[in-house]
Amino acid sequence: MAFDMVRDIVKQRHVSPMVTIAVRADGSVEKVTFVVSSGVPAIDEGIRKIIASHAPFGAFPPTLARQYDVIEIRRTWVFDTAIRLQ
Repeated sequence: MAFDMVRDIVKQRHVSPMVTIAVRADGSVEKVTFVVSSGVPAIDEGIRKIIASHAPFGAFPPTLARQYDVIEIRRTWVFDTAIRLQ
């Protein structure tokens, strides 16, 4: 379903976006930051929607939650026959 959200727009010329997602200990998303934009606003917005559609994520295990309030995950998004994160 996630790929369906961006299938047509990723046919446009773009670069592979690098995205940082800040996840709170309860699994909610604090913020989404584009380190490198795709160059196509519709693709970037589609990525935001994909992330929102998967939130909330699982809460941190207790040992991790005691150490961190928020973790940041940075990945490059690649669109081909599916969405791959590198």
